[in-house]
Amino acid sequence: MIENLGLGIVRGRLLQVGVLALLQVSAMLVLLSMPGCDRGASSGIALQGATMGTSYSVQLVAVPPSLDQDALQQDVDSLLAQVNDMMSTYQPDSELSRFNAMWSTDWFPVSHELARVVAEAQRISALSDGAFDVTVGPLVNLWGFGPPRQEDRLPRQSEIDVALAKAGHAKLQVRLDPPALRKQQPDLYVDLSAIAKGYAVDRVAELLAGQGIVNALVEIGGELHARGHNSRDQAWRIAVERPDPSARRVFRVLSLREMGMATSGDYRNFFELDGKRYSHTIDPATGRPVMHNLASVTMCAESTMQADAWATALLVLGPERGFEVAQEKGLAALLISRDGETLNARWTDAFQALVGGE
Repeated sequence: MIENLGLGIVRGRLLQVGVLALLQVSAMLVLLSMPGCDRGASSGIALQGATMGTSYSVQLVAVPPSLDQDALQQDVDSLLAQVNDMMSTYQPDSELSRFNAMWSTDWFPVSHELARVVAEAQRISALSDGAFDVTVGPLVNLWGFGPPRQEDRLPRQSEIDVALAKAGHAKLQVRLDPPALRKQQPDLYVDLSAIAKGYAVDRVAELLAGQGIVNALVEIGGELHARGHNSRDQAWRIAVERPDPSARRVFRVLSLREMGMATSGDYRNFFELDGKRYSHTIDPATGRPVMHNLASVTMCAESTMQADAWATALLVLGPERGFEVAQEKGLAALLISRDGETLNARWTDAFQALVGGE
């Protein structure tokens, strides 16, 4: 389905957001401060903090009377620190950083968690014909979006070619038993920025369920997972942000239960040179930022990890091929494209079935 929204793109000063630390994505899902999602509900509590170079929030409803909020906060913080210790490329002693630094093609033992995330990344790479590729880190860094943040400039084609030669998801192997990663060339570099944050959301949701909490909304930097109901005994109300770099406004409101959601877009993490915008999303086929008119992709899936990765894959594929793949795979996806000063929304059958007439 296609909807012409007739919404003008605001012109004027562009808001350039610098790259946050681990796992920053360009688009955000806005949690509504409205009835049905109120933090101050007497029947619930809210947790929040900093993690992965961004922030997190946890909203809980109808919690067990015996729940120790301080202890739960410590458990959440500890879990998120563990994920960071495994998967950060900004932390030199993380498991992933040590694997990247290893100049060998031998199997490198890793935690089951890291192997699981890489295996899922590789699965989605295959399903998306390589549009999702966790080995494009050298290209992300070359364009100035990785650690450390670099001055905005256009790389030479020779530099892009060198970085491309280092990438390729087919050069990465993973096994689950015993868990280990392996490079087919020593300088392969893995960056899980487009999937690990979603995984962390799922892990927090699992932690809460393990403590008997069935009504929760977990969010990290815009990626989220909804379980149960909100304080009004309704599905959690989530607003998808309008893909506009100059302001933050609601695009569409969705109701979610037992579902992960993630958005990827070109309008938050980018730089401009000579009037041209260069997004942080790199096309693995060209080694360059995506240049089509697909502004954002919102994905809903059983797990936030899957939603996180697929949102990036579909954004790389573009408005036509991305929609085709989403339809073929039965994915619940909302794609928003620019046509001059107009935004066009297009959603898959699975997304329509999920949100109904909203």
